[in-house]
Amino acid sequence: MEITNFKDMYLAELQELASVEAQLADALLRMAGAASNPALKRVLIHHRAETETQRDRLATILETHGASPTAHTDQAMQTLITEAKKMLTILTEDNLRDAGLIASAQKLEHYEIAAYGTAAALAGQLDLRDEQKMLHLSLEEEKRIDALLTQLAKREVNPEAVAA
Repeated sequence: MEITNFKDMYLAELQELASVEAQLADALLRMAGAASNPALKRVLIHHRAETETQRDRLATILETHGASPTAHTDQAMQTLITEAKKMLTILTEDNLRDAGLIASAQKLEHYEIAAYGTAAALAGQLDLRDEQKMLHLSLEEEKRIDALLTQLAKREVNPEAVAA
């Protein structure tokens, strides 16, 4: 796809985000299955449901512009997910695996935070206020899950991994 104007750039960013969310939904399910800590498992499952809602928001925006939500595969997310899978294979002890899952999940979340921030800023430049609000909602959800993962790591998972 050739990008010839700012609006096309915005739509390409949204298509990348739609790919990110689709890939992440599958990865979060696998990660939750690998988690031994019940709180971590719940957080990952809850975030999967949020991810599906975020994917639906993106599809709605893209369809408004006549753009396909499946037109792009985000390679950066593919790589981050591959690294998360690798982490699961090398960390065989439950407490260490849970700490590794949080580290991997936060890398994924930080990528999403950057992508949503960019997309929301582009929507603002195009004066697409309703779309900007929807993107900001997803951005805030990503920030909340990142903070929740940090708290879980500090208070429970990492101390257990250190003690193991």
